[in-house]
Amino acid sequence: MRLLLIRHGQTPANVDYLLDTAVPGPGLTALGERQAAALPAALADEDIEALYVSTLTRTRLTAAPLAAARGLEPIVRDGIREVSAGDLEMLPGHSGAGEEYMRIVFAWAAGDTGLRMPGGETGTEALGRYDAVVAEAFASGAGTVAMVSHGAAIRLWTAARALNVDVPYAASRPLDNTGVVILEGSPADGWKALSWEGAVVEPTATSGPTGEPVRGVTD
Repeated sequence: MRLLLIRHGQTPANVDYLLDTAVPGPGLTALGERQAAALPAALADEDIEALYVSTLTRTRLTAAPLAAARGLEPIVRDGIREVSAGDLEMLPGHSGAGEEYMRIVFAWAAGDTGLRMPGGETGTEALGRYDAVVAEAFASGAGTVAMVSHGAAIRLWTAARALNVDVPYAASRPLDNTGVVILEGSPADGWKALSWEGAVVEPTATSGPTGEPVRGVTD
């Protein structure tokens, strides 16, 4: 299966750089609406057969133009929502709280999945719910599936599940609003990332120096 993981359009919390992960969350800014409107053209070459969104409002609004253009009914799944910030909710992403949030997210991606976000979920829980939605999509038989999801969740899942993406690679590449990561594979055989926001993903050995600073808090 070809899997397109798409970050939602810009929200007011993105502008204010806040850890805003609770359901249902805010809508889109005017820029976010323009970003969503541009998705059908940006993905014109993709033969998308199924479109998934999370339970957060911003993913539904981002997916709406693409759904209309392709005649698809978005499938809503809680499993691809953002990593819950727990006690860090609505704190500034550029603060120590934001650094702790991303440190924990990438610790999960590196294998420490028993670690718990303060007042939130564990890596086992976060990856498990995302895995379940991807497995459902694969079982549907669709050749190409698009999922409108969230920045930290996409980077976490890709770093943990793509055979050619390691933590330093994902940690040093924040996703822009409506940025797309394209993967190919299956739950049984694993996943290979083909591109990250349009750039070809090289093998992990060339992804950059280990210990490169974690950049870019999520929504």
